[in-house]
Amino acid sequence: MKKDNERCAESPALLQSLEQALAQVPDQRAARGLRYELLPLLMLVMLAKLADADTPLAIADWAAERVDWLREHLQLNWRRMPHHSTFRRLLQRSLSLPELRQQAQAFLAARQSPDQRLCNLDGKTLRGTIPAAQTKGTHLLALQQAGTNLVLAQAPVGEKKNEISAAPSLLKTVELSGKIVSGDAMHTQRKLSRQIVQAGGDYLWFVKRNQPTLCQQLVTALASPASRCADAVTVTEYDKGHGRLEKRQLTVSAQVTNTLDWPYAAQGFVLHRTRTVCRSGQVTEQTVYGITSLEPLATAPATLLDLTRQHWNIENGLHYRRDVTFKEDRCRMKSAHAAECLAIFNNLAIGLLRWLGWDNLARARRHYGAQLMEALQVIQGTCP
Repeated sequence: MKKDNERCAESPALLQSLEQALAQVPDQRAARGLRYELLPLLMLVMLAKLADADTPLAIADWAAERVDWLREHLQLNWRRMPHHSTFRRLLQRSLSLPELRQQAQAFLAARQSPDQRLCNLDGKTLRGTIPAAQTKGTHLLALQQAGTNLVLAQAPVGEKKNEISAAPSLLKTVELSGKIVSGDAMHTQRKLSRQIVQAGGDYLWFVKRNQPTLCQQLVTALASPASRCADAVTVTEYDKGHGRLEKRQLTVSAQVTNTLDWPYAAQGFVLHRTRTVCRSGQVTEQTVYGITSLEPLATAPATLLDLTRQHWNIENGLHYRRDVTFKEDRCRMKSAHAAECLAIFNNLAIGLLRWLGWDNLARARRHYGAQLMEALQVIQGTCP
């Protein structure tokens, strides 16, 4: 892990701190009866998030146990720390979601690595918002930088929409020049492909039966690449870990795109995965097809194989961390507004911790829970 002070030393002097970003979020509360200023409340939420408190009740309990410290270091004159109902009201109706999204997006985008081109597009349902006996809850579509887990954009998918209709609007809010956008079969759409390439980026899509003609063309052409595609190249890599041995074999061809009626398609590929459980010897196999606008001369087959693997980073690096480390799915929220606010705060905490060099975020939260001054300085943008 990179030390926080090393990261601070590398940071541009004018890089906006998280406290400065939160200060830009407008207060939607009525002035009458106002007891707690907005910025200190938001600072409490982020401090608690870094210190392993996730729900409104947990955040309120965390603050109540640290009254003297918080009064001194946040310069508060509050008679007591806010009740958990105050934090619930804060999340439910005190914050402007468009403004909070905008500030979070700007804060995280400023910290993205220029060396990381791949961005993963995927959605996640906030399970804590699903009412009893129902199956649908608040669904958020996010674009994250694969190597850093920074969420570059996130927006809710409306009840009468799906990820396909929400993706074009989301991508318009991001600078796509030089980036590679990857997505699962749902996002393999002509309109989205054109939008990305015309914005200066590239796409990497997986193809399934929702695009039957395209899928069948790839299956037919790549089923026997030696006889059908003269330029076909195959690369293989092995990976062993967690008691499993995985073999990934990718065959790619530029020639196959001559028969595909797809915007800006430059290469087609087939990826075959074989996973063996070392102890039991159980073997599972999976074959998937895909297309990309990446030119073959600029993207070696081994690089393309690595990009297909990094696509799943949004599940492991973002969604899993929000679900397990930040307990997002276990946080029951009747208000979609409140649930999305918490998801944004989770994105900010994950992005900030990853930017500071932490890989194990559970360990990072234990550290900042014990070192509150460091946590505060991280939020304020000063070196510990």
